Amino acid sequence: MRDGEPGTVAATGPTVCTGRHTGSWDGRLTRGRRSYDGAMSDVPPELARLRSSIDNIDAALVHLLAERFKCTQQVGELKAVEGLPPADPAREERQIARLRALADESGLDPEFAEKFINFVIAEVIHHHESIAKG
Repeated sequence: MRDGEPGTVAATGPTVCTGRHTGSWDGRLTRGRRSYDGAMSDVPPELARLRSSIDNIDAALVHLLAERFKCTQQVGELKAVEGLPPADPAREERQIARLRALADESGLDPEFAEKFINFVIAEVIHHHESIAKG
């Protein structure tokens, strides 16, 4: 895949979706005039552009999560060697508070951010428990 194709991230980073709809498309898909089966040719250009941005952002999220889990794998191995517990509730609380604040500053629902990080933390703890068991 090349930069700009769905599922890739351009060298300058993912396209940012800001503001409101500014195109001329009126938002209606009329039955009989054209079918809407999800094919790119049936999608208004602005919708295709937004979807492409979403695809790029999703790819970036997956790559970032993979990098995060590479780091947490090393943390789990170090904790196992040092005899530390898989979970660190004090750090988890700090992370949740920090990410809730970042979410709020970024216009993202802090409750959603907390649910997301709790899901990630639970998976990390599960990995750390597996590492500790050998």
